[in-house]
Amino acid sequence: MAMYKAIEIADWFVAKAASSGDLITHLKVQKLLYYAEAWCQVILEKDLFEEQIQAWAHGPVVPEVWQKFRSNGWNPLPVPPKDALDVVQEPVRQVLLEVFETYGDLPAKTLEDMTHGDEPWIEARGSLEPEARCDVVMPKAQLRAFFEAKYAD
Repeated sequence: MAMYKAIEIADWFVAKAASSGDLITHLKVQKLLYYAEAWCQVILEKDLFEEQIQAWAHGPVVPEVWQKFRSNGWNPLPVPPKDALDVVQEPVRQVLLEVFETYGDLPAKTLEDMTHGDEPWIEARGSLEPEARCDVVMPKAQLRAFFEAKYAD
C-alpha cells in the first residue's frame, strides 16, 4: 500500500464531500483524517499517511493540514480539483469510502465529541484543561490497539 501525504487524504475528503453536494470545514476534515488513519491501521494494518496526529483541544489534528487550511477558520474548505479523488488507489480508496459513509454526515462538533471519548486522545491530553494547548502525538500503534479492541466484536 502506498503511503500518502495527509493533505492528499484531506483533499480527497473535501472533494468527496463536494461530489455529494456538500462542503466541509477544517474541524471536520481533521476528524475524518483521524478515523481514516485508525481504520487503515485496523483494516489494512498499515499507516495511511506519514504525518503524526496530535491531541489538540478540539480533538485530533494533523498539524501540517492545519497549517494549510488555517486561513479558512470555521468556513468551508475550498474544493480541490476533481482529480483529487483519483490520487487514492485501492484498497485505501475503499477504506476512505467506508469512513466517509460512516462519519461524513455527522456534524463536525459531534465528531469532535466522539474523539474526546477515545482513549488515545484522553491519554495524550492527560490532565490538561479542556482548552489547553497540546502537541502530544497520538501514537498510531495506540490508535490501532484502541480501535481493534473497540470493534473486536
